[in-house]
Amino acid sequence: MDDASVLYVLAAADASRSVPRLGGMARPDGVAIVSERFWSFSRTDGGTVAVRPMPRARSRVARLPFLRGLVKLASAIVPLLGRSSTASPRERLLLLAALCTPLLLLGVPGSFRTPALVVVTTVLVCWMFRGRTLRLHGAEHRAIAAAEMRMLVATWHGTARPSRFSPRCGTNFAVLTIGVSALVERLVVVPSVALAPLCLTLMSLMITMEIWLLAQRSAGLLARILLTPGLIVQRLTTREPSVEDTRIALRAVAAVLAADR
Repeated sequence: MDDASVLYVLAAADASRSVPRLGGMARPDGVAIVSERFWSFSRTDGGTVAVRPMPRARSRVARLPFLRGLVKLASAIVPLLGRSSTASPRERLLLLAALCTPLLLLGVPGSFRTPALVVVTTVLVCWMFRGRTLRLHGAEHRAIAAAEMRMLVATWHGTARPSRFSPRCGTNFAVLTIGVSALVERLVVVPSVALAPLCLTLMSLMITMEIWLLAQRSAGLLARILLTPGLIVQRLTTREPSVEDTRIALRAVAAVLAADR
């Protein structure tokens, strides 16, 4: 999409009474924006944008409490691991290894599991936020906020600057997961079997997703309490984006909105 086409779509969205609910993901080489039906990836190489359909869960089981959390998490990594994903084959292997950490830790003696998990997590975070990612992460949040506020064209021109912090950011979910995981390990008794770490991890993720969904539906004190730690951490995981950074994210937004009409 050239700039004129992007601005046409953004202006139409600004005039619309509703837009699809959007999420996103920042990468060193671009920004992914997702809706329930489509995802797009806008690259930093001069405006190249790819659009792909999102997989849709057809099973009723995927809508059940707790299990739906795992389905949502699987959908969230489609831009990284799905068909025509934005990650290279080597990056996919690294991410898969990180996702399989609970299984990989089964062979580590119990007293060394926590240090091993810290090392793996640190490596993963450094990999995810390398290069230009921090500024593009802020741009992703700004572009999504601009869509929700119907300020897309003004944000494109730099006359509006919606917040670079987002209550729906995955950072908030990750911070919640840390707290929930600590509580689950202390309060839940799991038999001493080989798959105990995996069971605890899945249980923590499912509980966290239900808390996360509750916080998204609530606009009161409870939501602020649950999301404030993640919003604070976003000061580390985002940087103030330039207008050009924001335009990269807005091109992805325009591509999704155009496909979702």
